[in-house]
Amino acid sequence: MAIPRQKMPAQDPEVRVGNFKEVNLGLTPEQAQQEALRCIQCKDPVCIAGCPVNIKIDQFIKLIAEGDFMGAVRKIKEDNVLPSICGRVCPQEDQCEKMCVIGKKHEPVAIGNL
Repeated sequence: MAIPRQKMPAQDPEVRVGNFKEVNLGLTPEQAQQEALRCIQCKDPVCIAGCPVNIKIDQFIKLIAEGDFMGAVRKIKEDNVLPSICGRVCPQEDQCEKMCVIGKKHEPVAIGNL
């Protein structure tokens, strides 16, 4: 795989020990697009089968790859009205990311981070 999995920036442990802010700082738009480009847009996206909410993962990732971040948010909200809550509690590494075809030979697409 030519594009490596993008690493989620996080608060330094020395800083976060003294606050209750988010640990994950979020991907930059550029990192998100790079990660989205790792998705091979499977004809039969098995990652969706790993999602209990049946989010159209391939479609929202395609929108991110195109730089349409608000379109990606709208796409997710078609199937999930509470995406920020679900995104925090979802064990994506055991669900959608576990099903990712890329994961057979490389690290799976970081669906949860996107």
